[in-house]
Amino acid sequence: MHVCMIVPNEAVQGGIASVVNGYRGSELEKRCRITYIESYQNGSKWDKLKKALKGYAAFCRLLRKDCPDLVHIHSSFGPSFYRKMPFILWSASRSIPVVNHIHGAEFDSFYEKASASKKRRVRSVYRKCTRFIVLSEEWKEKIAQIVPADRIDVVENYCVLPEKPYHVERRQNQILFLGALEERKGCYDIPVIFEGVKRKCPDAQLVMAGDGQMKQIREAFGEKNLLSDVTFTGWVRGREKEKLLQQSAVFLFPSYNEGMPMAVLEAMGYGLGVVTTTVGGIPQLIAHRRNGFLEAPGDLAAMAEDVSGLIQDEGLCRNMGEAARETVEQKYSLQMHLQKLEETYRKACLTK
Repeated sequence: MHVCMIVPNEAVQGGIASVVNGYRGSELEKRCRITYIESYQNGSKWDKLKKALKGYAAFCRLLRKDCPDLVHIHSSFGPSFYRKMPFILWSASRSIPVVNHIHGAEFDSFYEKASASKKRRVRSVYRKCTRFIVLSEEWKEKIAQIVPADRIDVVENYCVLPEKPYHVERRQNQILFLGALEERKGCYDIPVIFEGVKRKCPDAQLVMAGDGQMKQIREAFGEKNLLSDVTFTGWVRGREKEKLLQQSAVFLFPSYNEGMPMAVLEAMGYGLGVVTTTVGGIPQLIAHRRNGFLEAPGDLAAMAEDVSGLIQDEGLCRNMGEAARETVEQKYSLQMHLQKLEETYRKACLTK
């Protein structure tokens, strides 16, 4: 099967690029002939426009010279919807099956609170897709407001597990956040949470690994006189990210809106004690007090208590981390993910 996959540039920050980069060199490429077409990159608006135009041109050439059997589009909401719309329309006009793999998190502003005209546009474009992939059952219910539920498959994100020993450098007092530094991820709550942790664990250290609203978030820590115990690394990937996951004992992720975050899966795979929130697909990953702590978004006192408990009780932290890793091994491996992905491909082609 020849699959054209519409993807971001490999260097783009965020979960979509992380998911797609795992496909490169995987078993999927042995079983399918994959043509990757990049439609997005980091940079200025002009850089992003040029990338999109190059992606459209490459796709049109492919349709003329080596037409794929299926088009797999990785999409989100907001500008991503409009960037991917031409790929969907051109594919549908040629009766090529389209799998729309939705990674977005802010469905309320994208659709539920949208104008009637925007809702009609979204429905019109989405209904030209053959099948949809979402990251959790919760997201299946949301997208089922637009398209029939029997056209939606749940294919959770995955984690490539590190080999043991993966925590030989672990520092019991180190807390890690991985992700975009923004309000949606709960980053403005972290200074308050960390302040509560410091009252019980004075030697606690925090690593904020990500990019975005760094200046404003640094100021929020500064207002609480916590900056001396916080390290801002900027965006990390590869060996730099692995080292932080090996060194840290606790993973703090107080997000308000998610699909199924790769960062949480990675922290689980490295056996960290995870403290996170009941949003998106996270409750599928974390069972409260079994393989991590799961709190309501905004419950900062509870999260501070959880983080403190994990730092103070090394045995609890290790046991929860091992349970989290076991969950990933059993349910969220790359192999399982690819098997589900290929089943979606099969169903899409049968619908043709």
